[in-house]
Amino acid sequence: MRSTPLASTLPVIAALLVGFGLLQMGNTLQGTLLAVRGGMEGFSPTVIGLIGGAFFAGMMAGSLAAGRMIRRVGKTRSFAALASLASMVPLIHLLWIDPVAWVAARALTGFCFAGLFMVVESWLNGAAANEVRGQILSLYGMTGLVAGVVGQLLLPVADPAGFVPFAVVSIILTIAVLPVTLSQAQAPATSGEPVRIDLLRLHAQAPFGVVAAFLCGVSVGAFFSLGPVLAGAIGFGQRGIALFMAAGATGAAAMTWPLGALSDRIDRRMLVVATALVAAAVLGAMALLTPAEAPSWLYLALVFVFGGLVVPTYSVVLAHVNDSVAPSEFVAASGGMLIVQGAGAALGPLAIGAAMTAGGPRSLLWLTVLAQALIALCGAWQMARRAAPARKEDFQVHPPTPVGTELVTVSRETVAG
Repeated sequence: MRSTPLASTLPVIAALLVGFGLLQMGNTLQGTLLAVRGGMEGFSPTVIGLIGGAFFAGMMAGSLAAGRMIRRVGKTRSFAALASLASMVPLIHLLWIDPVAWVAARALTGFCFAGLFMVVESWLNGAAANEVRGQILSLYGMTGLVAGVVGQLLLPVADPAGFVPFAVVSIILTIAVLPVTLSQAQAPATSGEPVRIDLLRLHAQAPFGVVAAFLCGVSVGAFFSLGPVLAGAIGFGQRGIALFMAAGATGAAAMTWPLGALSDRIDRRMLVVATALVAAAVLGAMALLTPAEAPSWLYLALVFVFGGLVVPTYSVVLAHVNDSVAPSEFVAASGGMLIVQGAGAALGPLAIGAAMTAGGPRSLLWLTVLAQALIALCGAWQMARRAAPARKEDFQVHPPTPVGTELVTVSRETVAG
């Protein structure tokens, strides 16, 4: 019996997906750990938000600059160097417990992860035949979501006030090097021709997509950066904070495929508007709950629904943008969307963290309600003014970070071994 292209490709890319999953696992654990430890050290929500936003800012910088290094020294050496640097950074957080040092270190982590993901994605593109590339990249996105759940659940392995959890992050990131560097998958030979990203043109082609991508970045970046602060204020302990964050990530992993399949059948803007309205209602309900009276399972259920609605939205929005532009512009459109979403993810934690310092932890909920309401308002306005695109591209899962499946093109560099 002849194997399908997907079945023959999976053994080749399995090591890459394992390595990518370990990277995501270590990074999600580190993000929550820094928020919890920062609170223990007396950092304000403003500072914790700045630390969280620095990661996304570093990823944006890395997506634009790391390609040059990969082109000069090759994929394997670049991956080993960046992974070694990323695995060292958690220990820097322990050596210099200072807000400025932590912001710089977190930005460095983001830069490293951008380059690491570029290498993995280029390998996946090289290993996947054209007819299964969409399935492979969606599998890549789902791997990141599931690994994020596991990473959140690792928080209770040791006291965040000690050395052990930071060492665990470092070990996980170090182990991630092995399956990727030993993989037999080959990267494609790309042209390396510059890709011109025109955000004004992109906004003219898909105005709702650009606005929604930015607000998605704000919502997701703020939640994963400041969610542990909110959970602690509600009354969750270390294990509860891990469950709180994992609930959001689990909701994202569970709902991404169903929402994506539904978006292929209806106007994607209508789906985004509906999910934004429900997410806003869920967050509003959470903000009105009294921690002393509401059971913990209710908070976890609401966070699960929030994650399941908000995190997959970027993939749906990107699919809407691809529906709105010519196929020859997919690469530039994806690159532009990465920049827009990354800007939201970098600025959101900083702005909302400052609001939490001034107005209390529930400001995270109310301002995210505002972001979701704006998405719904803009979507409804655009549906009244523009018909849905006649052509539809197949939905693909994209990781909930500024690094997506087209990141290698944003660097304007060839990623070849």
